[in-house]
Amino acid sequence: MVMSEGALVPSIRRRRDDTASPFPPRTRLTVPTERAVVDCGVYVDGVRVPGRFTHRAAIRHVRQAGRGFVWVGLHAPDPHQMEALAREFGLHELISEDAASGRQRPKLEAYDDSLVLNMSTVRYLEHESITETNDIVSTGEVMVVLGRDFVVTVRHGDFTGLADIRAELESAPERLLRGPSTVMHAVADRVVDSYLEVAEGMSGDVDDLETAVFAPRTRVDIEQIYLLKRELLELKHDIAPLALPLRRLAVWDAFRKARI
Repeated sequence: MVMSEGALVPSIRRRRDDTASPFPPRTRLTVPTERAVVDCGVYVDGVRVPGRFTHRAAIRHVRQAGRGFVWVGLHAPDPHQMEALAREFGLHELISEDAASGRQRPKLEAYDDSLVLNMSTVRYLEHESITETNDIVSTGEVMVVLGRDFVVTVRHGDFTGLADIRAELESAPERLLRGPSTVMHAVADRVVDSYLEVAEGMSGDVDDLETAVFAPRTRVDIEQIYLLKRELLELKHDIAPLALPLRRLAVWDAFRKARI
């Protein structure tokens, strides 16, 4: 096809293999931060303020009033969504990066005026028989970012306890009256409780598997033994590193109370 002089020519870009492509570069679609927000509440004197707030409106409401705090719950935010929230709340850029990645080791760290607690989460998957199941435990991660007038919880993976924690705290205004640090401690308590629940469930699995192995005329696939062993090792890998951050949190809390 011959094109007349002055005709429009499609834009050309080079691929990595240095061959020409007639297609323009793709533009990255950004999803608003609100799509990652599970719940957002403003709390004054321990009571949730009526109405619905975006994360922007919530933090502005608190800072203009000079009282109360914001609790924002996020599920698997992408980097763009976390960057937008970080700008509004004044979070350190490293917090934003860690929250979006969802692959952080358990730790407690301070960034400027924020305290960040990362925890691995586990959930026991109910099953009828240990000799037939392929899944015993699901894992995830929860990050809690604590500031002077806000707390941000970020969830990755299968951990559904945050909604229950919020409901329990909202039914006990005297606890929320202590400020956003109450949320961090409540989440830590729930995560530790989930470890105990998983340990109890897996202890029953060990007993059931042992009974099946030594029962007469019962055949147990060796893969099920290795499955249980692998899940136990992974559980230990998730739980053990949290001991130090929780001890540091207890020290920080004692120091904070001593200053009040």
